[in-house]
Amino acid sequence: MGRTGVVRREPTGKKVREKLYSAAARIFAQKGYASATVHEIVEMAGVTKPALYYYFGSKEGVYKAILEKGFSDFGARMDAVDRMKGRASLRLRRLCQELFALSHEHLDAVRLMHSIFYGPPQGAPFFDFDRVLFRLHDIVRKIVRQGVRSGEFRGSPEAMTLAVLGACNECIDLELVHPEMGVDGAGFGRVIDVVLRGMEGKGGR
Repeated sequence: MGRTGVVRREPTGKKVREKLYSAAARIFAQKGYASATVHEIVEMAGVTKPALYYYFGSKEGVYKAILEKGFSDFGARMDAVDRMKGRASLRLRRLCQELFALSHEHLDAVRLMHSIFYGPPQGAPFFDFDRVLFRLHDIVRKIVRQGVRSGEFRGSPEAMTLAVLGACNECIDLELVHPEMGVDGAGFGRVIDVVLRGMEGKGGR
């Protein structure tokens, strides 16, 4: 409270965090964890070093925050789909759409995850990427098996699980490396429809 008795508000805290988050994700994605510096992050964010240390503690702290945020958001969406009732095809389509939409919302974070998971060691702190990968495989496999039991899908559950995940990964990868070849939300929906029609034994028309 100031001398005039008016309560001072802090309107910039959330905005500063968001700027640091976005700047760090962009720089990590472009340069890798080891090559990125705190100076570069705060310069791109337009804030000071103390702001980064206050909100995230360190470069390692903002790195972990980026990954945790992306995984937390996707985990919540997977849980929502897992609770859905109805046809397996509708639930799988919803799950794939959520995955595709989330990748667009966190494109730099996804690029960072790919570079850490698939690329050479960058000196980045350990992060358990497998927990979200296994969770995604588990929920797709679970829905596919439910579809097989109900007679909606016909074929090998393992093969169909990989077909769904492969279609999702290919569309996301194109957006990361060749966006000019990528698809929008409607185009992605058509890709998933082809996969689901094949799983239902209706061909790829």
